[in-house]
Amino acid sequence: MSTTLPARSQASSGPATVRTVQPGAPVPPAQPAAARATERATAPALPQPRGPISQAVIEHCAGTGGDAPWSTARDVDAYGEDLHLALYVLYELHYRGFAGVDPELEWDLDLVALRLELEKAFLARLRRDTDADAVEALDETDLRALLDEEVDTLLTEVVGAPSVSRHLMTVGTLEQFREYVTHRSAYHLKEADPQLLVVPRIEGPAKSGLMTVQHDEYGSGRASAMHSELFAAMMRELGLDAGYGALVDRVSGTVLAEVNLMSMTGLHRSLRGASVGQFAVIELTSSPGSARLVKAAQRLGCGPATEYYYAEHVEADAVHEQILRRDVLAPLVEAEPEIAADIVFGIRASGLLATRFGDAVLGAWADGRSSLG
Repeated sequence: MSTTLPARSQASSGPATVRTVQPGAPVPPAQPAAARATERATAPALPQPRGPISQAVIEHCAGTGGDAPWSTARDVDAYGEDLHLALYVLYELHYRGFAGVDPELEWDLDLVALRLELEKAFLARLRRDTDADAVEALDETDLRALLDEEVDTLLTEVVGAPSVSRHLMTVGTLEQFREYVTHRSAYHLKEADPQLLVVPRIEGPAKSGLMTVQHDEYGSGRASAMHSELFAAMMRELGLDAGYGALVDRVSGTVLAEVNLMSMTGLHRSLRGASVGQFAVIELTSSPGSARLVKAAQRLGCGPATEYYYAEHVEADAVHEQILRRDVLAPLVEAEPEIAADIVFGIRASGLLATRFGDAVLGAWADGRSSLG
């Protein structure tokens, strides 16, 4: 499949427009309706615990635990597998839930209290590792300049820098490609859902601009073209279980940390700027990586659904980067100058966690190991 990618440095002379389906345009490969319906109707099972905190959460949700040792949350590794599986389970109560788990537990006071403790640990570590306090101390002029610099950096690729997509494009195996898709399923089977949480928390042109992007993420009115549906189609083509949450036990904590950042910033109004910054990272950096993954899919003979998913993101996210910068970030900062520091934090935190994921995956492959759990 061929696509046209606008130059990332090309200036736009007019407002970005919503992409529309043209007559004769490529459409997603047809998928079995029965398979899609079954996947949607089946809530995932609770995952296997990865430590005392996630075990306490999972047992509490399953109704099999006694007094949960919430106090151990104070000593947990802020980037560790245990914390991030626990947070993931707690956040999923706000999304699709789990098979056999009472939906009312979404607002269980004990679980909410624990979630806040885990979020405090995670947030404190992220703020420390991204120099957030120093950014907040900047005056308005310097802060806006820093935000522009951060966005420019997102749009500038380091030639030849190691990345998972470059590895898969050049020397990666089909099994490594399947591993990568397995990891990414933790987010992409609910693609854009966490970012919708920020929509009622912002106003005016920024809200409109964000919804322009989201309209595209959800298929522009075609359910079969929703990006989460396209991802599920790719998983089926690759022989992976495309059920929502079905592969979480195989996914690394570095991926869960990325997904948890999305949910945490979306659920807290005080972090709405960070939510927008995190979303900007996805949309401003996705297009080149997706182009490499198209080549990887072609080289490995993955099939049309796999190629289509990444080719769609080459085109879509090249448009989205313009909308995010001009129609979301600019009016949001104009309306709320103080929010620029939170946007920078979201950008930096997202980049930090993405680097941790990439390093872990490439390190495992360099050692001849699987990157999956």
